Amino acid sequence: MVQTTGGTPVSVHEVAPHAGGAPQNHDPSHSPKSLQSSRTVAPQKCFLQIKGMTCASCVSNIERNLQKEAGVLSVLVALMAGKAEVKYDPEVIQPHRIAQLITDQGFEAAVMEDYAGSVGDIELIITGMTCASCVHNIESKLMRTSGITYASVALATSKALVKFDPEIIGPRDIIKIIEEIGFHASVAQRNPSAHHLDHKMEIKQWKKSFLCSLVFGIPVMGLMIYMLIPSNEPHESMVLDHNIIPGLSILNLIFFILCTFVQLLGGWYFYVQAYKSLRHRSANMDVLIVLATSIAYAYSLVILVVAVAEKAERSPVTFFDTPPMLFVFISLGRWLEHVAKSKTSEALAKLMSLQATEATVVTLGEDNLIIREEQVPMELVQRGDIIKVVPGGKFPVDGKVLEGNTMADESLITGEAMPVTKKPGSTVIAGSINAHGSVLIKATHVGNDTTLAQIVKLVEEAQMSKAPIQQLADRFSGYFVPFIIIISTLTLVVWIVIGFIDFDVVQKYFPNPYKNISQTEVVIRFAFQTSITVLCIACPCSLGLATPTAVMVGTGVAAQNGILIKGGKPLEMAHKIKTVMFDKTGTITHGIPRVMRFLLLVDMATLPLRKVLAVVGTAEASSEHPLGVAVTKYCKEELGTETLGYCTDFQAVPGCGIGCKVSSVEGILARSERPAGERVGSLPAEKDAAPQTFSVLIGNREWLTRNGLTISSDVSDAMTDHEMKGQTAILVAIDGVLCGMIAIADAVKQEAALAVHTLQSMGVDVVLITGDNRKTARAIATQVGIKKVFAEVLPSHKVAKVQELQNAGKKVAMVGDGVNDSPALAQADMGVAIGTGTDVAIEAADVVLIRNDLLDVVASIHLSKKTVRRIRVNLVLALIYNLVGVPIAAGVFMPIGIVLQPWMGSAAMAASSVSVVLSSLQLKCYKKPDAERYEARAHGRMKPLTASQVSVYIGMDDRRRDSPRTTPWDQVSCVSQVSLSSLTPDRPSRHSTAVDDGGDKWSLLLNDRDEEQYI
Repeated sequence: MVQTTGGTPVSVHEVAPHAGGAPQNHDPSHSPKSLQSSRTVAPQKCFLQIKGMTCASCVSNIERNLQKEAGVLSVLVALMAGKAEVKYDPEVIQPHRIAQLITDQGFEAAVMEDYAGSVGDIELIITGMTCASCVHNIESKLMRTSGITYASVALATSKALVKFDPEIIGPRDIIKIIEEIGFHASVAQRNPSAHHLDHKMEIKQWKKSFLCSLVFGIPVMGLMIYMLIPSNEPHESMVLDHNIIPGLSILNLIFFILCTFVQLLGGWYFYVQAYKSLRHRSANMDVLIVLATSIAYAYSLVILVVAVAEKAERSPVTFFDTPPMLFVFISLGRWLEHVAKSKTSEALAKLMSLQATEATVVTLGEDNLIIREEQVPMELVQRGDIIKVVPGGKFPVDGKVLEGNTMADESLITGEAMPVTKKPGSTVIAGSINAHGSVLIKATHVGNDTTLAQIVKLVEEAQMSKAPIQQLADRFSGYFVPFIIIISTLTLVVWIVIGFIDFDVVQKYFPNPYKNISQTEVVIRFAFQTSITVLCIACPCSLGLATPTAVMVGTGVAAQNGILIKGGKPLEMAHKIKTVMFDKTGTITHGIPRVMRFLLLVDMATLPLRKVLAVVGTAEASSEHPLGVAVTKYCKEELGTETLGYCTDFQAVPGCGIGCKVSSVEGILARSERPAGERVGSLPAEKDAAPQTFSVLIGNREWLTRNGLTISSDVSDAMTDHEMKGQTAILVAIDGVLCGMIAIADAVKQEAALAVHTLQSMGVDVVLITGDNRKTARAIATQVGIKKVFAEVLPSHKVAKVQELQNAGKKVAMVGDGVNDSPALAQADMGVAIGTGTDVAIEAADVVLIRNDLLDVVASIHLSKKTVRRIRVNLVLALIYNLVGVPIAAGVFMPIGIVLQPWMGSAAMAASSVSVVLSSLQLKCYKKPDAERYEARAHGRMKPLTASQVSVYIGMDDRRRDSPRTTPWDQVSCVSQVSLSSLTPDRPSRHSTAVDDGGDKWSLLLNDRDEEQYI
């Protein structure tokens, strides 16, 4: 997948010259004049294929930036499908210009010339049609309607297929049009279980086949037992041996009738499958079975006809008993096998059952009041519909909340147990449950475009995909059938030769109840029996089933545990992983700065802590800086209030800090003291109730020194101490007095150290790779116990790091949160994306952890090991079975006295297939080890590292570099080289454009004395 990384920059640089230098007619697009003149032309729609989108924020970035462009009327981006649908004004802007705009944002975009758009199609059942003119009426009426591209009505089946443009018209409108002409139309119910994963059809088919064979097979078994009973007098022949006509005994006639019925009824399905297989010039299991039964049947029929023609005294001994017995055992085996298989895809069926069946579509009137509501089946919900969801109801489609606040339980989709707050503007996921309030949502993705439908598709594709070991087994199975046919023919020839050379051998091991048959017939009979048994016992099926059943159960169990594994390949790869690379921000850490410590530097009597918090919180509330947001949040939590004071004269100096005037904080203090009691520990309410105005400065050392404050060595040492831990320390001065220090850090996830320790104890090397500065990187690494760190690495160079390790012969897993890691995720042997919710769609990754939990990385490797072990057990079972079974059937072990009848062979074959599937189903018992178990194992062994134990490599070449040429990937991700920089790439400070002096505008870590300032 290197092309995503290498490809993105290249395409941008190559397209850029044409975009700039080519047709100039797009320049006027920015002048309002051309916009007005263009309104006469009907808007057009184009579709773009977009690569490189990793999560929901990419989608919103593309949508937001495109909508700013003149001429772009509406944008809808589908993350999973990697497509964008753009409505544009053709006089102002053209599709390739739109693609260029997306490319400029750092994604790969191409116009899909032949893509007809998200054409909706619907199958309707129309009642009330009587003749061809009705058909013509409906078709012509539909084709005259704008938005319908194709309509075809079939009188015989009463069905209509209509294709339409969902932007213009929807399923409900089409039904209305048909009903207006005087017919009744309804959606052809697509069976919810029509995903064919429950194997209902096959189970029914094989059950029928088995019962058919059994009806005729039981009498055959009875007759075989009857034949084995020795008669009292040697010369007395059995009743059934009497001939009806010369050469045809009663026994053979009964056998012939029963066998013919079995061949036609029980074996019909085998013959169909074998024919299809041979027509495509391949040979499968069915070919072997059909060969064995047909040869036995044909051979028996021929010798019987010959005997009748020759008017033989005694009827010959036939093989008519073989086909019924074969079909009984094989169809039983197949039936049980499919029943077991249907159990392997239960996880998927569970996902599918989340889909709502109906939606309440509302019509809004003036002032957004609901005029009417109607219950509409899921298939008829149209894009743009306003849907009402009541408490406890399921969200039927993906959409945006228009009105109302609620909590949505998305646990069934994301595995996240906590409900998620939804307010106007929030996106909701189909299949999640509305917990509290009633809300109105606007449908953005319906039908197969919803997130749930895409997850189902992902899991479905995963279960369909083949593991590499499976491809090997399949190739083996391909050669297996011809090989068995050769062995079978050889067996036949060899035994005929042996029989004619030394008849005693055959006679000794093949006791013949019929004393009056000629030697030749005995030899040929025996040779035929062994060769047919070889055909019956050989089972490429068990080899073919060994892997896919285990992969299906494995991926299903993983999905239930919140791990989406995209197919057999990553499932099989995970246990080979020798190095795991973790991204830092958002993966090892939470990705949001938090206040770790608030230190008061003045006497509580002069300035209580509560007042400082109120003043600082008010001042920082006007800041857009992520550190400011963190401070405000902390102050609000500590004061137990949502409202703060009033701030004026606010100024922010990027890279330094802020200054402002704060007033009206007394009200908050009075309010919050009553309920909060002594929460932070302060004096009673202030004596002076007159409103005060405070002059506030918050920022780094340099900012306060610049404003004439002196910083004592104690305070400076305390700051350095925090900075060595990778935290950002800022100072607070109120009215010219230094009164506080705040330490802020992007906190490490609580399970991170445990996950790293567990991986290391499994013999995996763990590496931290980050765009952050070395000081922060080292501090984080010491906390979680990682000894090797690559710091200040640009996103485009993460790929090179992965390749470097791969070239050293290691299998590498990359764990990232997908913002800037997707090229590396794609390059790694196993890309693991930490998704939260809709990040399920992270395309580049092979494994998506739906929960934001690093222990799931361990769980995915753990499950992979279990699955691969199961696959190996299955393959060994299947191989041993064939390696032992075929020689036994061929009569190699005859001297020991082991001889098999053909029906025994088929019974053994059926048993082998079923045993393999049952072996795979044992994976369903897999329980994901919980954190307590890992903690118990790690008890007493986890120790934080010292800074000297961590080796930090800088940048790309393990040494300091001059400023590198950034690639578009680096521009896209905005991950800069300093602490906390990657947190809010899309919210630069209002004043940041003015000042940009080499230091990073987000970071307060850097100051003039910092020798580690990075270019």
